[in-house]
Amino acid sequence: MGHVTTTPQAATAEPAAATQGLRARAEAVLATLAGPSARLRDDQWRAIEALVAQRRRALVVQRTGWGKSAVYFVATALLRADGAGPTVIVSPLLALMRNQIDAAARAGIHAVTVNSANTADWERTYDAVDAGEVDVLLVSPERLNNPDFRDRVLPRLTASAGMLVVDEAHCVSDWGHDFRPDYRRLRALIADLPDGIPVLATTATANDRVVVDVTEQLGLASGEPLVLRGSLDRESLRLSVVRLPTPAQRLGWLAAQLDALPGAGIIYTLTIAAAEEIAEFLRERGVPVSSYTGKTDPAERLAAESDLLANRVKALVATSALGMGFDKPDLGFVVHLGAPASPVAYYQQIGRAGRAVERAEVVLLPGREDRDIWAYFASLAFPPEPLVRQTLRVLGPEPLSTAAIETRVDLSRTRLEMLLKVLDSDGAARRVKGGWVATGQDWVYDEERHRRIAEARHAEQQAMLDYLDTAECRLVFLRRQLDDPDAQPCGRCDNCAGQVWSTDVDAGVTTAAEERITRPGVEVPPRKQWPSGMAELGVPVSGRIAAGELADVGRVIGRLSDIGWGTRLRELVAGPDAPIPADVLDACVRVLAGWGWEERPVGVVGIGSRTRPHQLDHLARRIAEIGRLPLLGTLVPAGPRPAAHDNSAQRLAAVWGAFEPPTFAPPGGPILLVDDLIDSGWTATVAARLLRQAGATAVLPFALALAG
Repeated sequence: MGHVTTTPQAATAEPAAATQGLRARAEAVLATLAGPSARLRDDQWRAIEALVAQRRRALVVQRTGWGKSAVYFVATALLRADGAGPTVIVSPLLALMRNQIDAAARAGIHAVTVNSANTADWERTYDAVDAGEVDVLLVSPERLNNPDFRDRVLPRLTASAGMLVVDEAHCVSDWGHDFRPDYRRLRALIADLPDGIPVLATTATANDRVVVDVTEQLGLASGEPLVLRGSLDRESLRLSVVRLPTPAQRLGWLAAQLDALPGAGIIYTLTIAAAEEIAEFLRERGVPVSSYTGKTDPAERLAAESDLLANRVKALVATSALGMGFDKPDLGFVVHLGAPASPVAYYQQIGRAGRAVERAEVVLLPGREDRDIWAYFASLAFPPEPLVRQTLRVLGPEPLSTAAIETRVDLSRTRLEMLLKVLDSDGAARRVKGGWVATGQDWVYDEERHRRIAEARHAEQQAMLDYLDTAECRLVFLRRQLDDPDAQPCGRCDNCAGQVWSTDVDAGVTTAAEERITRPGVEVPPRKQWPSGMAELGVPVSGRIAAGELADVGRVIGRLSDIGWGTRLRELVAGPDAPIPADVLDACVRVLAGWGWEERPVGVVGIGSRTRPHQLDHLARRIAEIGRLPLLGTLVPAGPRPAAHDNSAQRLAAVWGAFEPPTFAPPGGPILLVDDLIDSGWTATVAARLLRQAGATAVLPFALALAG
C-alpha cells in the first residue's frame, strides 16, 4: 500500500492513565448512544483514540452495521467536551441519517443538516454553528458544489471545525463502484483545514486499490493515516443463487417464495421500470410492497422507508437508490432480480440484511438481460478526450449554464454534469452564480487511468458472472473481491451447506407473472418545453411549446428495459427490415384497444425510416387496416440520416428539419402517428408540430418501444 499504513491487530502496550481515562469517557458516551451494555470494539477505540488524543487522519473500512457512526459520534462528544468546534460530516445519506441524529440527541449531541429540503432554516443553522450551539453539521457532497455555500459558508466551517468526517468515502474513488464527482471537492476542503484537525473517512466497501485511491484523493496520506480494516464476514447471511430461464419464472418464484423469506426485506432490481413493474405485480397478488427508485418522490421515499422500518410492508422493490446508509438491523432478506455489474456493489447491497438477526436470506436470481443493462450503464462512463477538450473550449470568463453548454457539447445532461464537476474539482472549471466558467488552468486528460478503469469494470462484470458459477463458498468469493485476507468458508451458503432453493414454480403463478409482464401498454408523456439556447443551433424555438403544436400523451408496447417485453423489443428495433411479427401486432392491438382516447383517430400517419422502411410501412399499414382507419401517408425523411446525439438540444436540432412537409392534408380530428421507437421524444414532437400546423386537431404518438 505504499505510504498507507495499517495498524496491526496485535496487542499494544499497557495504556497510560490518560488513555484509560479517555477510553472510560468514550465508553460512557457509547452507553448513552447504544445502551448500558454496549462496549467499544477494539478498532472503534483505536479510531477514537487516534482522532481525539492524537488528532490524526483515519480511514475505517468495516462491514455494514459494524458501528462506524458510533466512532464519529463518540469522538465528537469527546472533542466538544475538550473545547473543539463542531464536527462536519459530509454524507450522501442525509435523508437516511435521521435515526442516527436521533441517537446522537439522546447522547446530548446536537446534530443538524443543511440540504435542499430545508433551505429556509439555513441562516438560523449557520448562526447556531457560529454561536457554538451545534455539535454536528451534516452536509451533502453536492452542497460543496453550491457557489454560495462554497464561498460564504465553507470558509467559516473549515476555520472552526473540530473534526471532518467523510462518510461512504469509496465514492471519492473512480475505481469504486459508486463514484460521485462531488466527493472530489473534498481534497481541497481537507487541504484548507487548520493543522491538528482530525479527519475520519469511513466505508464498508473498499478493496486495496480503492483504499489507496481514497487516501490519495482525500489527501489523507500526509502524516501517515491510520487505516483500520476489519473482517467482512457476516455470520447471519445465507447466500444463494437461483437460476430460472425466463423473467416470468423468476417473478413467479419470487411471488411464491416471499412468505418463506424471514421478516421484511428488500427486492433489488437493475432498472426503474423493473422495480415499478414487479411492485405492481406483487401488489396485485395481495403482497404489501412499495417501489423505491431515483424517480420516487422524496416524500414517498420517506414514507416507504418508514413502512419498511415498521414492518408495515413485506419488502421495498428498489433500485440502487436504496443503498448506502439505510439502517434496519432486523432486515430479514435481500433478493436481487438481476445481478449487479460488480461483486463489490452486490456485497454493499446485501449488507443491508441481517445485522441484528441470526439468519437472513440473500438470494440472487440472474437474468440473461443483465449484460445488456450493464452495457448501457457502462456507456455513461467518463467522456473521451475530444469531448472534454471541446467542453473546455466552450467555457470562458462569462458564466454558461449547463443547458447552454449542451447546445455546444454533445453530452447527455448526466455525463456533462459529471464532467463539469470533475473539471471543477481538478481546478480547470469553476461553478459560479449563473453557470460555469473556465479558470485557464492547464488540465491533463489521464487516458491511461480511464482505460484501466474501463478494464477494471469489465473485470468486475466477469467476476460477477464467475460468482454465479462458482462452486466455492459464495461469501469467500465476495470477501476476496474486497481483498479481505481473513476470508474463510462460511458454512452457510448454498455451496457450503448444500441447501438450495427449489426451482419449481407453480404453473398458475408463472402464468400470472407472464400475463403481467407481457401486458402491453406504457404511457409516454409529451414534450412540453423546448430546450434552452436552441438559437445557437439554428432552431428558432424557445420556452413552452405552443398548445396548438403539442403532441398528446402517447403509448408504446413497452420499454426496452422492461423485464417482460424488453428483450423482444430490443431485438425488434435493432433487427432486420422485416415485417412486424404477429405476436407484436397483437400487442399493438391490445394497446390501441385499451388507449381510452377522448376522440377516435381519423387516420394513421407513419414516420418514414431510412434503416427499416419496410418494417415501419408494414406497421403503419397493418394498424390502419386493423383499426379500419385511412392510412393518410408518411412523413418522408428529408436529407441524409441525422447523426446520433446524446443530449436533448442536439437531438432536437438533428430532427428539426428531418421531414419534408406533409404532401397530404390531414382531416380535422386526431391523427395516430406511428413509429418504431420513442427515445428522446423529439422526433414525435417535431412530427406532431408539422401535422398540427397542417390541420390535425391532435396527434397521438404510438410506437413499439420506449428507450430506457
